[in-house]
Amino acid sequence: MSSSPAALSGGTVANPRSRVILASLIGTTIEFYDFYVYATAAVLVFPHLFFPPGNDATALLASFAVFGAAMVARPLGAIFFGHLGDKRGRKVTLVGALLTMGIATFLIGALPTYHQVGWLAPALLMLMRLAQGFALGGEWSGAALVATENAPAGKRAVYGTFPQLGAPLGFILANGLFLIIAAILPSDDPSRPSQAFLDWGWRIPFLFSIVMVAVGLWVRLNLVESTAFEKTVKAGKVHSLPLVSVFRTHTRQLVLGTFYMLATYVLFYLMTTFSLSYGRAAVNGALPGLGYDYTTFVLMMIIGVVFFGIFTMLSGPWADRWGRRGTLIGVTLAIIAFGLLWVPMLAGGTIGVMAWLILGFSLMGMTFGPMGALLPELFPANVRYTGSGISYNVSSILGAAVAPFIAIALWSWGGGSPFWVGLYLSAMAGLTLIALLMGTETRDVDIEA
Repeated sequence: MSSSPAALSGGTVANPRSRVILASLIGTTIEFYDFYVYATAAVLVFPHLFFPPGNDATALLASFAVFGAAMVARPLGAIFFGHLGDKRGRKVTLVGALLTMGIATFLIGALPTYHQVGWLAPALLMLMRLAQGFALGGEWSGAALVATENAPAGKRAVYGTFPQLGAPLGFILANGLFLIIAAILPSDDPSRPSQAFLDWGWRIPFLFSIVMVAVGLWVRLNLVESTAFEKTVKAGKVHSLPLVSVFRTHTRQLVLGTFYMLATYVLFYLMTTFSLSYGRAAVNGALPGLGYDYTTFVLMMIIGVVFFGIFTMLSGPWADRWGRRGTLIGVTLAIIAFGLLWVPMLAGGTIGVMAWLILGFSLMGMTFGPMGALLPELFPANVRYTGSGISYNVSSILGAAVAPFIAIALWSWGGGSPFWVGLYLSAMAGLTLIALLMGTETRDVDIEA
């Protein structure tokens, strides 16, 4: 594959396929790396360092509340970056989103703790977390548009899986780095990181993100604008206020797109954030869990995430062959069944827990992969960045923002049983199924219209 821009008929310059794949993949990998670094620290570090000592459960809930606050900022980021993306183009907007995320993540690694500055510490953490959410609100939709608007005919879902692959790759990079640091700075207490890890080791993954951002910026600055956007500009179809236009003409698509993503988000954050808390909690603790040490359980999660990546890639050809809607209806039915099987699977010892992780992450790949094509296909080119971004990120409030908090509450209310958490997943997947049944197939829409 060529690495230089190719000329299309009419003199239009197109991005080579290798650059499209790399630009859509590397940006979301960095963004999800930054997000996972925070998610891991929200469980391991922030309850100990950024909130008043005394009540571990309260500190964990407060840490998850800050984690969820970023989801509230994401729709605002979708509106801001969507406006820029639909008026000024995909390239400049993606660069801005990546810079915002990278700077916020780097600064988290330099923040003072509660012991040093009191309540200013969680306030600054909240501010940086909101900046992360704001940036991610503009990142995903832009990366998905770069992939799908530059995809060959009949392969939009395949190309749409490349930005989705950023999620498993970012998870492996973030948690792999934390595992290396934890191995270098071991703890005598499996329920708590070592003092050296709490003093300075946790900061390394946040500070390291600036190196990854530099690489991502180099790739994205070498992109050329998509043909779909260029045609929109030449036809004079750019709206002065894309937000107003998309709500005026595509309200139904916004609502459907939001609920299409609901099961995906709930499953995503239960399998990544809640599972880390549940897996590490003592069997006979105040909130009973599985009792694994951090290193063992994260290694088990990474094995599951490998299946996440595999099935993300497989979902693209399936969605191109059988359609986005048909593929997702089948996967959503499987997620409903999976939620009802939590208790017997988690009661099956290490084999059962490993099967639970592999199945959950495999379903995650199958539901997440087609979204890279489906959500952009719901909207025309002149409001596509705004529309797909709003649907994707409003769903983050309904799903991801509250999922860890609701899961902890249900876990506590059920006396440590995961039954109600699994039932919550099944209920949210039921809402997604209803939306899919109400929607229509988008495989054959004209992406340049």
